[in-house]
Amino acid sequence: MNASSPVAPSSSHATQSVRAGYALFILTLINLVNYLDRYIIAVALPEIQKDFGINDAQSGLLGTVFIVVFMLASPLGGFLGDRIPRRLLVAGGVVLWSLATGASGLASSFTALLLARAVIGIGEAGYGAVAPSIISDLYPREQRTRMLSYFYIAIPVGSAMGYGLGGWLTQTYSWHAAFFAGGVPGLVLGAMAFFMPEPQRGAMDGPDAAVKLPFMEGLKGLGRNMAFWATTAGYTLMTFSIGGLAFWMPTYLVRERHLWLEHPGRVGLVFGAITAVAGLTGTVAGGWLGDKMDRKRAGGGLWLSGIGLLLAAPCMYLAVNLKDTTLTFAAIGVAQFLIFLNSGPINAAIVNCVPPAFRAFAMGLNVLCIHMLGDAISPTLIGQIADMASLHTAIAINAVPVLLGGLALLLGARLFRDAVPRAQQQG
Repeated sequence: MNASSPVAPSSSHATQSVRAGYALFILTLINLVNYLDRYIIAVALPEIQKDFGINDAQSGLLGTVFIVVFMLASPLGGFLGDRIPRRLLVAGGVVLWSLATGASGLASSFTALLLARAVIGIGEAGYGAVAPSIISDLYPREQRTRMLSYFYIAIPVGSAMGYGLGGWLTQTYSWHAAFFAGGVPGLVLGAMAFFMPEPQRGAMDGPDAAVKLPFMEGLKGLGRNMAFWATTAGYTLMTFSIGGLAFWMPTYLVRERHLWLEHPGRVGLVFGAITAVAGLTGTVAGGWLGDKMDRKRAGGGLWLSGIGLLLAAPCMYLAVNLKDTTLTFAAIGVAQFLIFLNSGPINAAIVNCVPPAFRAFAMGLNVLCIHMLGDAISPTLIGQIADMASLHTAIAINAVPVLLGGLALLLGARLFRDAVPRAQQQG
């Protein structure tokens, strides 16, 4: 027997681990730049309004057109992601949205800027639907929740960086410079993504996992997959609530709590800092606890998510009913921690309960649902409730979708045990 042969499996495992780590690192950095680019416009908006002479309704279109194009294009990105090399979709999508971000800085009219925001939505759809499916094929099921949570750490961190970098560049130079700077990192990461490893679909799901599946057959299976739909319903309700909270909470703190009236920007700074800290710690904790719960029982991570939302709901209600400012911010922080706890477990549940050959499309369909019925409409609906009653009442009611979302995720956890064997065997 060759003396070196026992070492070969260990060496192969080490190489695979390095390749997987490289891909996860690149995808996480891309996700960070993704959210950085999204939120630059939020802090640059006052200067954009001055230059183009647009009102609040027109300004809102810059956010609406992005989210509408992104959610409509996501199922198509998922469809392609199940059929062509996913690293090409990732790289192409990143380069496209980065070029569009840079082009935003060159926009000489409101229409041109609106078009650039639409193209950013197309680029992000090509990437967002396939990245979780790549990670699921790089890591075994017992590690997926934790690895996906690392990927989703980029959401609070990237958002905070977008606010900070965008605000500094806009004030120091101009809003054009903020967009130029935002586009550069994506171009570099897009080029690196072309050399990212492309794992085989279902590589970590055993020899019986389906790697090819006719689209209509997969669609019928997804339609009958109640665990997927219960999870998507819970995710949608959560997205509805946090989307409305992120949009209206700073305004509520200034308008109804009268905080820092002479420096209203400070509210956004404090709220952003709380979001960054709660989001980072909640996402990491959710990944670690989710993996631990999944090892104990099928759907354990999803059960954790459901409990997290059930606990977050009263915290959100308390946040607008506590009179003390410090306690209000503490309640906001705890609520956000419990909500961000779910980033890894929910997305791991989605990729685990559908066949490997249909994961990218399932993620794309999930993206469509959570935005179309979630944060695309919640700011407007909460605003309408505020007009009829008060902003205090509207934000307090916003705790109800979180409560219902928690119940939906607990139902999904019960259904999860039956869905996983079908997902592994379908093909």
